[in-house]
Amino acid sequence: MTADLQAWEGRSETLRDAITAAPINGLAATLDRDDPKAGEGSELPPLWHWLYFLPQARQSEIGADGHPRRGGFLPPVPLPRRMWAGGRLAFRAPLRVGDAVERRSRIESVTHKQGRSGDLVFVLVKHEVHGPAGLAVTEEHDIVYRGAPQPGDAPPAPQPAPRDATWSREIVTDDVLLFRYSALTFNGHRIHYDRQYVTEVEGYPGLVVHGPLIATLLADLVRRERPDAVMTTFSFKAVRPTFDLHPFRVHGRPTADGRSVDLWASDHEGWLTMHATATLQQR
Repeated sequence: MTADLQAWEGRSETLRDAITAAPINGLAATLDRDDPKAGEGSELPPLWHWLYFLPQARQSEIGADGHPRRGGFLPPVPLPRRMWAGGRLAFRAPLRVGDAVERRSRIESVTHKQGRSGDLVFVLVKHEVHGPAGLAVTEEHDIVYRGAPQPGDAPPAPQPAPRDATWSREIVTDDVLLFRYSALTFNGHRIHYDRQYVTEVEGYPGLVVHGPLIATLLADLVRRERPDAVMTTFSFKAVRPTFDLHPFRVHGRPTADGRSVDLWASDHEGWLTMHATATLQQR
């Protein structure tokens, strides 16, 4: 499997887009923010570049899971479940409404591993987003592919979330929230909105909350609590799936000097679902 897929290493693509106001206003409403309406010159918050450079596969090119069929830029990994596992980002210059932007992407590595539940394939993609002032965002994006669930598969042991948060916010999630985020990011993956598919085909107990949505909510927590700061880096790792069956929480704990923040998400039982770290500088 690995040798064929490693032929994709080094493959690249370049996409162009424009920073427009409508997706920003849509995500602000979805995150329940009371922001002034974005307009020409409004600055894009951290991670909100995920609203742009969206995949636009034709309907006839969509696979059974709602994703574009395998192949093309990403390798055709022959495993049915695909998840956004984490990433590392650096914010170098602001992007604003009205900017013409370009994203240059490259497949850095394709790695096969044997996990407790079978084959795993990890794909590392590096993105560089350029705006009028040059390089604005660098991002390493981790994608994991895994096999279908098998009878008798034991889930990995959960990790308890820390209990010493300085900031916390409860997120009431439902299929409307997940649909709105899927629509904003043009994400057709059925695990986020098709309850019959996600429970009967992929074997999850409920709709899966998007990893990028949880990461965005963690970054948004910093914006709510530290409006005086600019985020310069953000890294996150998904630890455990979150489902729409119960509310979940996002938490933060700044360092004593205020230059970085430890962030995490927990489910309704207190298990850790995502861990993240952000570094800040004063405005």
